Amino acid sequence: MSKAPRKPAPQSAAKSGETPAGDRIAKVIARAGVASRREAEKIIEAGRVSVNGKVIDSPALNVGPGDKISVDGKPLNPPEPPRMWMYHKPTGLVTTNSDEQGRETIFDRLPADLPRVITVGRLDLNSEGLLLLTNDGGLKRQLELPATGWLRRYRVRVNGRVTEDALEPLRKGIVADGEHFQPMEVTLDRQQGANAWLTIGLREGKNREIRRALAEIGFNVNRLIRVSYGPFQLGKLKEGEVEEIRRKVLRDQLGIEIEEPAATPRTGTKSGTKVTRSRKPGPPRGTDLTDMGSRPARGKPLSKPMSKPMSRPGGKLGGKPAPRSDARSEGGGFKTGKPRSGGPAKPPRDRKG
Repeated sequence: MSKAPRKPAPQSAAKSGETPAGDRIAKVIARAGVASRREAEKIIEAGRVSVNGKVIDSPALNVGPGDKISVDGKPLNPPEPPRMWMYHKPTGLVTTNSDEQGRETIFDRLPADLPRVITVGRLDLNSEGLLLLTNDGGLKRQLELPATGWLRRYRVRVNGRVTEDALEPLRKGIVADGEHFQPMEVTLDRQQGANAWLTIGLREGKNREIRRALAEIGFNVNRLIRVSYGPFQLGKLKEGEVEEIRRKVLRDQLGIEIEEPAATPRTGTKSGTKVTRSRKPGPPRGTDLTDMGSRPARGKPLSKPMSKPMSRPGGKLGGKPAPRSDARSEGGGFKTGKPRSGGPAKPPRDRKG
């Protein structure tokens, strides 16, 4: 009886020319929160990483879920779920990990108990406003791509008297310093003495694009504030504050599934930088929404309205409430009172903002 012919041995990915399964080792290390991909490559080249007990010195390696990775002799933690934060960047800080001139960076001001984060785009030294932070390099690249099509809005103050005709080149697309800029959405908000306030929206993020484009038509920018990045808005976030974006909002806006982690203590503060609880981003205080465009999609409400009235202290459910002798708590509404005879109750006056 003849033996069945042997099957040829499978070729390795390198010999067959196929892309090896898994992810690059530097990407896996970065996802675990140890370092950025570039820093991870340096760690690998320094011989500080081992895979399945063997030290490697080249980042040109793909690894899978079954591979055991160690950095400095310690097992690598599982990858963290994607997370995002909003940061109100002040002027005078550089958006980089380290500055060659020794200037202070945003990372010098971030809270010590934040995980390792990277910025989505950047704001230059003299610009302020919304800067998105994330712990996920893939998410960062996705949000920075022009193909994503997210509009970034800025409030811009320029020196000089501005007319609609003067702004028309920006709306059509302009060439500055030999570089072509795509058409921008430009609104002249108001002239205030020697300065004018504009709202500018753009979908690309070239270096100092707004400043260079306005300089090309003869206007010098003396203040630039980013107020939104796609659906995420600066809202009432104070200068220097950091706020995590809720995972539900990330799912609604980005379409990514994120597992809810175990409850963790609230993030603390460092160097006067406050980290507050998570919330949905909202429009800036005092912002005219006609200047800001339409509201972003907010997703479904986080809670349902109560179908039955709740009892007040000292009262019964559905019964007559206990008498109150003072106004509502601070930041709430106004003193309660009975309607005037012959007509509805007088509505409360709006508080001054």
